Amino acid sequence: MHNATLARSALSQTLRQNIRPLSLRSARTLHSTALRSNRSSSSSSSSHTHPFAFLPANALEPKATRSKGLTEIRGPYYAPVTKTYLDELLQDWGEYVDGVKFAGGAFSLMPEDRLRALIDTAHSHGCYVSTGGFIERVLSASGGNKSVISKYLTACKNLGFDVLELSSGFLSIPTDDWASLIEFTSAHGLKPKPEVGIQWGAGGDASVEELESAGTRDPKWLIDRAKTFLDAGAYMIMIESEGITENVKNWRTDVISAVTSALPADKIMFEAADPDVFAYHIQNQGARANLFIDHSQVVQLACLRRGIWGTGSTFARVVTFEGAGEHFRKGGRAVHTEPSEEY
Repeated sequence: MHNATLARSALSQTLRQNIRPLSLRSARTLHSTALRSNRSSSSSSSSHTHPFAFLPANALEPKATRSKGLTEIRGPYYAPVTKTYLDELLQDWGEYVDGVKFAGGAFSLMPEDRLRALIDTAHSHGCYVSTGGFIERVLSASGGNKSVISKYLTACKNLGFDVLELSSGFLSIPTDDWASLIEFTSAHGLKPKPEVGIQWGAGGDASVEELESAGTRDPKWLIDRAKTFLDAGAYMIMIESEGITENVKNWRTDVISAVTSALPADKIMFEAADPDVFAYHIQNQGARANLFIDHSQVVQLACLRRGIWGTGSTFARVVTFEGAGEHFRKGGRAVHTEPSEEY
């Protein structure tokens, strides 16, 4: 008994000498490392999986190959859109966002490192980045000076912008000059995206009365110029909403019908930063309409495109056909072949 007590005492002393508790700092480091490991493991295991994929929803083209059903969101302007916010938004909903657009020339006020961080964040989630229509300010300030415009285009390209929107809502510019600017933009390695509309003075969120007094153009003017710009190399046409669905007493649905009938669906995008407006476009063009919306509306539009939710007029009424890519070719004409046994 005495020998056993001595043995236990010796063992206890040995343990105290050789096994010391972790310091508080070491313990915190270990805990932090474990948390990061768990989060990384959890993230990698759940990435790109949808636990409710067994429920029916509309089929949309994969983001990497999508040419219809594009969603472009507004970045910083009405509200700050920070790198952290954009990163988290696109982590959750990037599958339904194809492009990020700056508005009002906001990017020209940002420090270069912060601007590059925003652009890089969008690119890391597979989104293109658009300048918005700030070219109007550059044109008016420079008097259309080619050297100044070239410097602007070069700076945009070097910063990582992909798309340069060419709007002229506030300007009077000859159509040939506009077309030349499209070619000039392409030569600088940027995708030109002219914005056309029927409203004179569009783009400044003016009042209904102000826009009414300015007057509108015939829809044919819009369509003719859009065709000219596509021939000049425009990769897509943005349709200005003011005068059509924005800041008007009555929507000009006749203009929307004329545009969608005359121009290829994969070459036009409608401004639709209002839930009622993008719901109208989805109702009339289907789930694959190309739309520009506010960043705060991503989820609502995604639910509408996939047909899982909506309002009284759209709930359970927006549908797609999975075989559309196999049955439709250029111009949207059906290819009449026998149904595949896989269907």
